[in-house]
Amino acid sequence: MTVPFAMAAALIGTRHGFCGRSGGASDGIFASLNTGLGSSDNPAAVAENRARAAAAVAPGADLCTLHQIHSATVIVAEPPTAGADRPRADGVVTNRRDIVLGVLAADCAPVLFADVVGGVVGAAHAGWKGALYGVLPATVAAMETLGARRDRIVAAIGPCIAQTSYEVQVDYIAPFVAVDPCFARFFRAGRAGHAHFDLEGFVAAQLAAAGVTRVECLGRDTYTGDYFSYRRSVHAGEPDYGRNLSLIALPARHVAAAPPSR
Repeated sequence: MTVPFAMAAALIGTRHGFCGRSGGASDGIFASLNTGLGSSDNPAAVAENRARAAAAVAPGADLCTLHQIHSATVIVAEPPTAGADRPRADGVVTNRRDIVLGVLAADCAPVLFADVVGGVVGAAHAGWKGALYGVLPATVAAMETLGARRDRIVAAIGPCIAQTSYEVQVDYIAPFVAVDPCFARFFRAGRAGHAHFDLEGFVAAQLAAAGVTRVECLGRDTYTGDYFSYRRSVHAGEPDYGRNLSLIALPARHVAAAPPSR
């Protein structure tokens, strides 16, 4: 079965894709493309799902993912290791063509980055903590260490929970306004004692503040769409939830510029 995935116009020139929950081998509450090693799904099914997704987006590349901890830690990808040895981080970058970077999410925002001219790509898992405390500018800075230029870096924000679906208690706002009072604009009043948080809008603003001049928002709500959603699973009383995988890799080989005409 083929694995469908969404793409972003901003990332043209890379191999990339934002996968949902279709095209996998899992069943039950994990049906079907659950790629979360930390879930209670059958490990063999998860491994198969990860292999299918990587092969669909970047055939022949080795998948590099993270043990995500809602941090601002970013690493440079090394040759992939066993699942138990995944680096504890929330951003990863590479200039290697044989590696496909992956981040997992189930309401948090997956963000894919590219400087095609510089030959550097990156991926970040941006939950509210990571987005607030710096995983996005840290990913941009890590790309620069590999030769990317900030003014050439573009980014796409994949499927994440939409503001209409993301109701929080009002005390959730405090950490944001403690960093910058202007961040209150990303919260819309809801029922008494609650508000709705615009995660996608906040991530886009943080990217712009980091100097990323082109940011594409896919505008797909994980809570209502064909994606795994932590919040929807909680509301449904399910004991666990699957994870969506977002992937990016450089082209399989460098394409040289055409020689000048004579």
